[in-house]
Amino acid sequence: MQYISTRGGMDPASFSEILITGLAPDGGLTVPVEMPRLSHSTIESWRELSYPELAARVIALYWPEIPEADLLQLTRKAYGEQFDDARVVPVTELWPGFGLVGLSEGPTLAFKDMAMQFLGEAIPYVLAQTGGKLNIIGATSGDTGSAAEYAFRGKDRTSVIMLSPRGRMSDFQRAQMYSLTDANVHNVVIDGVFDDCQNLMKELNADLPFKAQHSLGAVNSVNLGRVAAQSVYYFWAWLRITDALPDTERQQQHVSFTVPSGNFGNVLSGYYAKRLGVPIAKLVIATNENNVLHELVTTGYYRPRSAADTFITSSPSMDISKASNLERLIYEMLGSDPEALKAAFQELDDTGQIDLTAQLAQLSTQFKIFSATSTHADRVATIKEVYDRTGVVIDPHTADGVKCALPHLTADTPMYVMETAKPQKFSETVTEALGFAAPLSQQMQHMLQLPQYTTELPVDSEKLREFVAANAL
Repeated sequence: MQYISTRGGMDPASFSEILITGLAPDGGLTVPVEMPRLSHSTIESWRELSYPELAARVIALYWPEIPEADLLQLTRKAYGEQFDDARVVPVTELWPGFGLVGLSEGPTLAFKDMAMQFLGEAIPYVLAQTGGKLNIIGATSGDTGSAAEYAFRGKDRTSVIMLSPRGRMSDFQRAQMYSLTDANVHNVVIDGVFDDCQNLMKELNADLPFKAQHSLGAVNSVNLGRVAAQSVYYFWAWLRITDALPDTERQQQHVSFTVPSGNFGNVLSGYYAKRLGVPIAKLVIATNENNVLHELVTTGYYRPRSAADTFITSSPSMDISKASNLERLIYEMLGSDPEALKAAFQELDDTGQIDLTAQLAQLSTQFKIFSATSTHADRVATIKEVYDRTGVVIDPHTADGVKCALPHLTADTPMYVMETAKPQKFSETVTEALGFAAPLSQQMQHMLQLPQYTTELPVDSEKLREFVAANAL
């Protein structure tokens, strides 16, 4: 499989190459030139594999040049003892035909570990082969930052410079990131919102001389390696949900997934899994009050909001008004035409919106992408409803997913919500809903008491350049 840029200014590249570069050199996002379509019998033959074994099979589709034994070694390291559940991804039915895909068993208790633990093995593997180094510059609305830092802390040939928005994350999220003392981890607090952090990250990556001088790369979901790793758990979930069915019924059984969404990478991973052959009926985008993606899916207009118009909500990892992965979807909506894509983003620059009304029907008919939106009151009520019915405590983002899934339920198609994080990371909202917080382990309590180390910067790319130049490997 080869990769090109959504904006047309990049020669075809291998997975190893795009894993290191992250953002395409022309400022676009890397996408596959073409994707294989697996037969049902092939997917069915993977049913008895462990999660690391399945990950090696799926990721090999994206990374065909890596030796099979090497890839299996990487996935076994990535999905090993650092996950609290031996299954890695437990799939739980809450009530008939409705359940959760458990994605928060990793070291930072959030779904971002599912991709980041893989990148933390794969990127050093490629760098060791090339003799290179990589200074990872990232932006986080909450969970990406800690997942990246825990995946790369102490790893050879890499450093992490992570941008996070001042006051926009939970106490637990801040403690996870800011308490790390590894020499190759740098936390930079930006006096703005997540979109400001993301814009700074993309600006520095688009400055090709600066990027080359300081060996910059990205592990945000602009890096297609994240999407490849995340597509694995859609295969896993379908296989687990259909385990109890007779062989003759499995091929016909489609499953729908609702995905709490911010940067659109998780939904895109599901869409890629569908293209590869997973029988997915619907992918439902769950949004909070920052419902730009819901507006696109329901009206055909993509209207990113300014920092001032981005709400602070109780599901902070979704407080994003400019989803960076959406460019990959718009590229496909426009017929995989780089010129049409560039014209659309010029329209965005000129008018503040992209008119995709002519392509809107594709979302439901071709891509099977739908959406719904949720509010703080919905989150609180949903956390309580799920607990009252099942005894399971969910976090606010997963609650957005459950709320948004309900309008899309059908009698013959199971619906599963992609869990976002453990509820301990968002104790304030859980306490509001239930009257108590999810219990903290002794290790978690200790982490919350540790000193925190950050550098504070304004929304100023020159100041960030100075910091990167002073701290890069």
